[in-house]
Amino acid sequence: MEYRKLGTSDIMISTIGLGTWAIGGWSWGGTDVEKSIETIRAFIDNGGNFIDTAPAYGLGLSEEIVGKAIRGKRDKVVLATKCGLVWDIKKGTFFFQENDKPVYRYLGRESIENELNQSLKRLNTDYIDLYQIHWLDRVTSVEETMGALLKAKEEGKIREIGICNAGTLEIEEFMKYAKIQSDQEKFSMLDMEARFENIPYCTKNNISFIAYSPLEKGLLSGKVTLDRVFPKDDNRSFESRFSPQIRGKILNLLAEFDKLKEKYNITTAQLILAWTRMMPGVSCLLVGARKVEQVIENLKSSDIFLEQRDWNYIFDYVERKTESIF
Repeated sequence: MEYRKLGTSDIMISTIGLGTWAIGGWSWGGTDVEKSIETIRAFIDNGGNFIDTAPAYGLGLSEEIVGKAIRGKRDKVVLATKCGLVWDIKKGTFFFQENDKPVYRYLGRESIENELNQSLKRLNTDYIDLYQIHWLDRVTSVEETMGALLKAKEEGKIREIGICNAGTLEIEEFMKYAKIQSDQEKFSMLDMEARFENIPYCTKNNISFIAYSPLEKGLLSGKVTLDRVFPKDDNRSFESRFSPQIRGKILNLLAEFDKLKEKYNITTAQLILAWTRMMPGVSCLLVGARKVEQVIENLKSSDIFLEQRDWNYIFDYVERKTESIF
């Protein structure tokens, strides 16, 4: 397993992290709690240490499942969760509806304190290694938000501060008050915009760039074939990228790499993860999994290093083809 430093901290994180949005069940067709716990434990037992969750993933359910899974293994885990999406108060900016409850973007001082305490209870721990701002609320001042986070750090409830879904100018504002150790953004073979601004900024400022959705919710795994049907309560059932037309184009794109899969004796998902992990400036990939076999397959990609000419070939091919897919 390959590990990299989290920003300028003394924390080392596995380059393949475990994303737990799907484990929360909401918008993913529900969840199997026991299988999820088994999957998380397999991730830890096979060398992964970076687990990312959030209160909004199933309105606390994902955190509760992670909390149960890491019991007795807390010292082997770098635990990351988030703040800024709330459903117990109606403040800030309305964001979406989850399980008939309105969820708001809000980063007020008292709200962060309450969110953090609730997360600690659900996760069955007394500290969070990386506490991240999930989404900016456009209402609360940066000074107030960072004041709450620095207080939590002084109290020992969190070790480091991260941010998600933010532009470089916004990160710069937060950096005026304290060191931001990570920036978590959507990044995949199909969505590489972050390499123009966020990744260079993170590299320059010693911030770990954490990529979420590197397999595009399974679309780049090669396993989402044309006959795959998603239940109505699964977000992929209505996303345009999962339409038969685009699905077919992506399967054709992936077929171009069959010879490379044979060369390295790896799966499609492992090839895509290895390639994305080797993108300059990317520190860690957050990959979702709900089955033990999925997490084992994902973790093995950490040991795969593509020859530079093969990496370049994939990059050039994707650059030429992605515009015609969407």
